[in-house]
Amino acid sequence: MLGSLSTRTRRRGMQTTSTAKLTYADFLSFPDDGQRHELVGGRHYVTPSPMTKHQRVVGRMLVALDAYLSATGLGEVFVAPLDVLLSDHDVVEPDVFVILAGQDILTDKHVVGAPGIVIEIASPATRRRDRGVKRNLYDRTGVREYWMVDPDGGSATLFRRTPAGALTDILSIDASASITSPLLPAFTLALTALFK
Repeated sequence: MLGSLSTRTRRRGMQTTSTAKLTYADFLSFPDDGQRHELVGGRHYVTPSPMTKHQRVVGRMLVALDAYLSATGLGEVFVAPLDVLLSDHDVVEPDVFVILAGQDILTDKHVVGAPGIVIEIASPATRRRDRGVKRNLYDRTGVREYWMVDPDGGSATLFRRTPAGALTDILSIDASASITSPLLPAFTLALTALFK
């Protein structure tokens, strides 16, 4: 199926372009090669396995969110790799994401629908895509908050759904500030602790 498509691949962290819009069935045929494969709008994106700094930030985010969510019962946190099917042409593996209590989107195999909170840890290979096509994808598919965390820049940008319905850049914070969310009352995570 996938082999019949005309494709070309750019280097590190770029997309594979093809003449056809790929689907989840195509996604399932991608190799298990240690890289992150995603579909956005039917286009195939490949990102190499993450660097140590990235994984440290993911681990700290996971620990902080898991402690909070376990204590409050407000949801559950997951990390990549776990497929999130937003449509037949949109399959992503966010670095970290939260399924809020009451969201019935988790199956034994994957997630079907938009998590309440999606967190991407930006890297040089993904920063542009995280801010562009992925933010647009999360906006149109109903993600309630999108946190783009940038360890290299020592900052985070928080996008929240406005009453009008758009996912809007609400807050950009630097390393001296903390991440908070109206979806997670009393949760706070200092960027100094996240980036230490």
